[in-house]
Amino acid sequence: MGSIEMTEIADRAYSRRWWTLGVLCLSLLVIVVDTTIVNVALPTFALDLHANSSGLQWIVDAYTLTFAALLLPAGAIADRYGRHRSLAGGLALFAAGSLAAAFTQTTSELIAARAVMGIGGAFIMPATLSILMAVFADQAERTRAIGLWSAVSGLGVAIGPVAGGWLLTHFSWDSIFLVNLPIVAIALVAGHWLIPASRSAGSGRLDLAGAALSVAAFTGLTYTIIEAPSHGWLSVQTLGSGALSLALLAGFVAWEARAAHPMLPLRLFRNPRFTGAGLSITVLFFALSGVVFLSSQIYQFVLGYSPLAAGVRALPSAAALAVMSPAGAFLAKRAGVRVPVTLGLVLLAAGMVFFATASGSSGYGHYVLAMVIDSAGIGLAMSAATSASMRELPPAIAGVGSAVNDTTRNMGSVLGVAVFGSIAASVFAGRMGGVSLGAAAAAAHRPGGASVLPAAADAFVSGADRAVLAGAIVVAAGLVVAFRAFRPVRASAPAAAEMPAEMPTAAEMPAAEIVEAPVLAAAGR
Repeated sequence: MGSIEMTEIADRAYSRRWWTLGVLCLSLLVIVVDTTIVNVALPTFALDLHANSSGLQWIVDAYTLTFAALLLPAGAIADRYGRHRSLAGGLALFAAGSLAAAFTQTTSELIAARAVMGIGGAFIMPATLSILMAVFADQAERTRAIGLWSAVSGLGVAIGPVAGGWLLTHFSWDSIFLVNLPIVAIALVAGHWLIPASRSAGSGRLDLAGAALSVAAFTGLTYTIIEAPSHGWLSVQTLGSGALSLALLAGFVAWEARAAHPMLPLRLFRNPRFTGAGLSITVLFFALSGVVFLSSQIYQFVLGYSPLAAGVRALPSAAALAVMSPAGAFLAKRAGVRVPVTLGLVLLAAGMVFFATASGSSGYGHYVLAMVIDSAGIGLAMSAATSASMRELPPAIAGVGSAVNDTTRNMGSVLGVAVFGSIAASVFAGRMGGVSLGAAAAAAHRPGGASVLPAAADAFVSGADRAVLAGAIVVAAGLVVAFRAFRPVRASAPAAAEMPAEMPTAAEMPAAEIVEAPVLAAAGR
């Protein structure tokens, strides 16, 4: 392919960049919504599939766990074989998992289908952010694009309950999975025309050992946290599996430090701003997913709203997140990243402490105010932290860097659901004599069982309060880290000594590499 034709391809891709962003955001939205859309269906799964508390958590966590555990290897594969191919393949796999989930009849089958969806999502998410980095060469435009990408990422978590509630009101529960199919179809067709090819020049061989260690470590850690209430936090099984998970994590770090072609370049974390941004994003999604997980159940189990009514009542918090995300990007541009991130974490901690003052008699007003404060804080901090993280990365490692960013988001999400859910379930079971929330809800619907509901509601709110208060302590610790990490710097010298060189220009790249990365080549003109 001649240089003139290559230039024309690059120019065409650049002129369509905002349409490309639309496809990327649509692809991102469908997988992020799926992290919370099932929350409003949990009572339905408890009744129809006879799922216990652990089963309900695994219906949520099977998706987010495989999602988070596979992001790093998925990002490395995308860098090597093409981010556009990773995006298309992930969308196809996500659609297949959604179709399977719609036709499941047992809790185990649904958990397995959700895991397949998570695998597909793991290939989609880092591809969207790394393609964005390739398409938007101008730093100002890239910052705006990342802000929109971040807003969609957070907004998807917040609007999931609304979409799920509406679908459950008008259709059966399989609709929350079938709705993914037309969205994925649109993204695939539009992506064929609008998503440019890109991959990293000079990619090394895949780090299979590192990938296996990371998957094993993250899987073991989350499994330990989810199952701890059933076995006891200080039981031999919990302590043993926890120790094994930490050993696997230490082994992963040790391997990556010595590997010739590491899947995760540990030098990234020598940059305090990159590390601080990653920890901030983890904390934000830890809190967001945990609070949404509990509030969705409170709206239905405690306040008695239908799935749709519960979803609609989550709209104010979704609106707060959508409004504050661009405000956070604007504030970061004017006052630096430290201001919106720390201010956002302060608001988040304050909202969570207020949430934790609820009692069994607290009404919707208490919860919606707490959620609006929380969402405003998350929106304020999220886009600023994401932009700060990606600003430290050269294009040559966009896929891996995006995967690191996405891993922090999704590990925060999976740990949020696991930790918040585990604490709430432990307190609830202790006060209800070992009865699970699903069993209590089923008993309340039987003749003469209405007397069970007030006691169950009080027990669940008490458990939720303790879980959210524990989460607020984590947020406060994250605030201290962020405040130190984002100290103002006099000169912008991110990590030149620590990072690989910038992506070669078109003149420096081999012909085959240029064909695969027209937009990156155009960025070097």
